[in-house]
Amino acid sequence: MSDATTAPRYLSVDFYRGLTIAFMIIVNTPGTWEHVYAPLRHAVWHGCTPTDLVFPSFMFIIGVSMWFSFAKFDRQWSPAAGLKILRRTALIFLIGLLMNNFPFFWKNWDSWRIMGVLQRLALGYGVASVLVLTLPRKALMVVAAGILLLYWGILNWFAAPGADPYGAEGSAILRLDAWLFGEAHLYRETVAPGLRIPFDPEGLLSTLPAVVTVLLGWWSGELMSCRTAQKDLLVRDLLVLGLMVGFAGLAWDLFFPINKKIWSSSYVLYVGGLSMLLLALSVWLIDIRGWRNGPGFFLAFGANPLFAYIFSEVLVISLYEISWGTGENATNAQAWIYDTLFRPLEGAEFSSFLFAIVYTLVCWLVCRWLYVRKIYIKI
Repeated sequence: MSDATTAPRYLSVDFYRGLTIAFMIIVNTPGTWEHVYAPLRHAVWHGCTPTDLVFPSFMFIIGVSMWFSFAKFDRQWSPAAGLKILRRTALIFLIGLLMNNFPFFWKNWDSWRIMGVLQRLALGYGVASVLVLTLPRKALMVVAAGILLLYWGILNWFAAPGADPYGAEGSAILRLDAWLFGEAHLYRETVAPGLRIPFDPEGLLSTLPAVVTVLLGWWSGELMSCRTAQKDLLVRDLLVLGLMVGFAGLAWDLFFPINKKIWSSSYVLYVGGLSMLLLALSVWLIDIRGWRNGPGFFLAFGANPLFAYIFSEVLVISLYEISWGTGENATNAQAWIYDTLFRPLEGAEFSSFLFAIVYTLVCWLVCRWLYVRKIYIKI
């Protein structure tokens, strides 16, 4: 297959990216966490729900985009490429760190969470970028396989004596994060119904296999570049590879459970395969069939994905922080909006879901305004 370093832009990539961001906002901002439809919740521990596909899908599409954006460096390491990677990695990590204590940056220093979603995106992008620009294809595949196997081994070798290596308490993930950051600086994660403990689902050790999620996107981008003139064959190849990778993840699940919160190696392959299938569907619908009526909504998110995510998080945090009243009369702007406009409609899952949809539309209006004016906020 020939390598097309200047392949035309795939509209399906922007669509896929925007669809992922839209779903991410919906699952992150229900009207109330007491009432959420089951598919819009993360698996409590082992397993995978539709919501568990969102974060890795975004990391996957980052890898796809890297293939095309690094064409300006001939996909080779250079001081200019290294500077860009370092600057972008540091900036995204810093924004994520600041968001963890927004808007009270001067408070809670002793419990300021260190890791998070943007921090994982930053580290995944940074490490994967160095690997793809410095290693040939075969060596890169060997390294990716080595990472997944090494991570499996680390969880088994360094778990506390008698602890479940794939659980939370006593796991190598928690032990490293607690030693490095201190338990006070970790997220409190639900690890069983009604049980929350200091455990970071975006911890440092579990970021290691997430790098491979980005690499799966990189190889998919390479395939898209090679099949530019044969998009029907591209769809076929993505479907075949997606099924193979996905079923490999399901097979590994028998020994290493699929689990987003520890980003297990089987989870990497399972959701990576599904991401390839969804990308194939996007290419077929948009770049081959020419579907244009529906995708326009998602392109506004896809054009400014990191901005859309950051804006959605900052806005909802601000609504929670605008509070008034005391005791039983205490409330905040988010709760007041939900209780006044949405709860009376049904009072359970539908009302909560409707709030999330309307909130997503508000974020979309801002992104649409930017998109129409061709304003692209690069981070």
